[in-house]
Amino acid sequence: MKWEDRRRSSNVNRGSKAPIAVGGGIGGIVIMLLLYFLGVNPNVVTNENQQVNQNTQIESREVSKEREKLEDFLSVILADTEDVWHEVFKENGGTYHEAQMTLYQDTTKTGCGIAQSRMGPFYCPVDKTVYFDASFYDDLKSSFGGGGDFALAYVLAHEIGHHVQNELGIIKQTNDLRQRLSETEYNKVSVAQELQADYFAGLFAYYVKEKGYLEEGDIEEAMNAASAIGDDRIQEMAGRDVDVDSFTHGSSAQRKEAFDLGFKYHDIDHSMKFFEDLNL
Repeated sequence: MKWEDRRRSSNVNRGSKAPIAVGGGIGGIVIMLLLYFLGVNPNVVTNENQQVNQNTQIESREVSKEREKLEDFLSVILADTEDVWHEVFKENGGTYHEAQMTLYQDTTKTGCGIAQSRMGPFYCPVDKTVYFDASFYDDLKSSFGGGGDFALAYVLAHEIGHHVQNELGIIKQTNDLRQRLSETEYNKVSVAQELQADYFAGLFAYYVKEKGYLEEGDIEEAMNAASAIGDDRIQEMAGRDVDVDSFTHGSSAQRKEAFDLGFKYHDIDHSMKFFEDLNL
């Protein structure tokens, strides 16, 4: 993706440290699968030998440079999402209010509680902020050398898709449904919400392609990333039987299709099909 020497977003912040909370989730599994798919080795090897420590300091400076580059990249992508959604909302007679993005390391406080790196990138609708942990950049840095930058752009565009849902009032509506639906029924709502965010990521991809920012293979990177984190693939990689009723994000095929539909139609109206198909 052509991203250097372009506008950076002014909505990027640094997170503050927070105490580590005890808890679990599948966020870490999602991260590991994405890293596995991109060919990244997330293992970190340490050594107390003084010479090795000196080498580590040099490597740390190199990592810092790489991290800075990745953070610059994310800032450019965030700026692109701002340009795209300002345009789309204006075309629909509305006004888009930009999201914030907080970059943090290990843990940080959010409007939705304590964020931990194992949760992966996520959007908090309370403070309207996308959160990225610094270690996520480290794990993905090798993918940039392999031409996988648009896979990361897809991740951010997907999270901004949740902010768009917040702007449209969709998150409030789905939260209201949580109060009256069974877990199985609400899982279907959750899948629809995630697929719509994938659709919005596809819409974003269309607009940046029209601006001439994409390079050969970028769309395939995003499609493959979407497929890699489908619920069915996650369950299979975890050694579990595929249970459709437990899906909360959609299957690999559904996520690829949603991204593809967003790229094809690049409007808001067609994104509502995911909720219309529920028949609740």
